[in-house]
Amino acid sequence: MPIKDQHGVPPVLDKKTIKQQTRRKNIASIGRNKYLYLMILPGLLYFIIFKYIPMGGLIIAFQDYQPFLGILGSPWAGFKHFIRLFTEPTFFMLLTNTLFLFALNLFIFFPIPIILALMLNEVRVKMFKSTVQTVIYIPHFMSWVIIVSISYVFLTVDGGVINELIAKAGGEKINFLTDGAWTRGIYILQIIWKEMGWSTIIYLAAVTAVDPQLYEAAKMDGANRLRQIWHVTLPAIRPVIIILLILKIGQTLDLGFEHVYLLLNSLNREAVEIFDTYVYTAGLKNGQLSYSTAVGLFKGLVGLVLVIGANKLAKKFGEDGLY
Repeated sequence: MPIKDQHGVPPVLDKKTIKQQTRRKNIASIGRNKYLYLMILPGLLYFIIFKYIPMGGLIIAFQDYQPFLGILGSPWAGFKHFIRLFTEPTFFMLLTNTLFLFALNLFIFFPIPIILALMLNEVRVKMFKSTVQTVIYIPHFMSWVIIVSISYVFLTVDGGVINELIAKAGGEKINFLTDGAWTRGIYILQIIWKEMGWSTIIYLAAVTAVDPQLYEAAKMDGANRLRQIWHVTLPAIRPVIIILLILKIGQTLDLGFEHVYLLLNSLNREAVEIFDTYVYTAGLKNGQLSYSTAVGLFKGLVGLVLVIGANKLAKKFGEDGLY
């Protein structure tokens, strides 16, 4: 309790004293919550060691990096690699393909887990609900190699199950895996199959946290189940949807290397080649480390700008946002 003078007014403290008191309070708080800090320590160390410290290597995007010379000994190149990226004939192809595949993710895949969570929440038979959840979660634990291999078995022209059925029905076999338009469709269908179940977990958790009294009030007002979903459930989980949408927007140019690389071949490259695969094929395979780092830095900066912009836009419309 602060000491007061004879008039009951606490003395004015100088900045040094205030800092000392704040420091003592912080130390005392850490002491009281030491186990919580110990619990987050492994995760904090992971991000520091594997996320933040490697960011120092981004400087090679502005160098003609030579491994034997190291970062300090490699010659400075300025914006040479960025100029090369933006003037490459393939840049607009890469940008178009990346944005198109991202649009498929955003407008087709993103709403599906929300709809699935709302549907599962309406299921009253617990055994059936648990079985459906288990079945749709399983693909998430499969690697992209398995997912793409299964698709290959079904879609290949040489003995593929679907093409054989088409042939038996009198139709002409379709080159699903080499036609760019078909490959884009396969790409989004594979993502839906693999990730829709796992993505519903967050939405199901948000739905189950909705106050039951809100549903009771809606029933008393004569709202049916669809009205309750529209006027109670969706507004209640809207903050979660907004946060995940902002995070999704941040992945505009970061669609994942492994999945697209497994789908790529010489015939569909112009339709599905993205920045991630381009970094590997044009940068790392050819030893152009500075150039590939420049491409990666460009992707990261675009993602950062989009996240900040989406977060500000969300706050403008009255949502909490990420921060």
